[in-house]
Amino acid sequence: MERHESWIDRARSSLEIARTRNSNFIYYEDLCYQAQQAVEKAIKGMLIYYNVEPQFTHKIGILLEELQAYINIDEIKETIKLTKYAVQSRYPEGYDDITKKDYEESITIANKCLE
Repeated sequence: MERHESWIDRARSSLEIARTRNSNFIYYEDLCYQAQQAVEKAIKGMLIYYNVEPQFTHKIGILLEELQAYINIDEIKETIKLTKYAVQSRYPEGYDDITKKDYEESITIANKCLE
């Protein structure tokens, strides 16, 4: 398996985890974090495909800036919205409650990116 493919596989795994809403004990915050991770890993996988070593960052906007030199990113620009789930929402306090609507939007965005 090529290096970029392993990143894409990990992205798919993170998205699958994000879709797991079968327990009342799983926070939307945690699922949105996994959706963000799916997008981040997919974009990094694409950068690696184009022989670009991705920056060590969770900021999707920075990664998209690098990727736009190789592909049209218009269809996945909204992935930037998921950056807010990268760090802050993984811990209690310090952010607004994440709703079911927020969760569903994050899944829609991540799905679109991975397609």
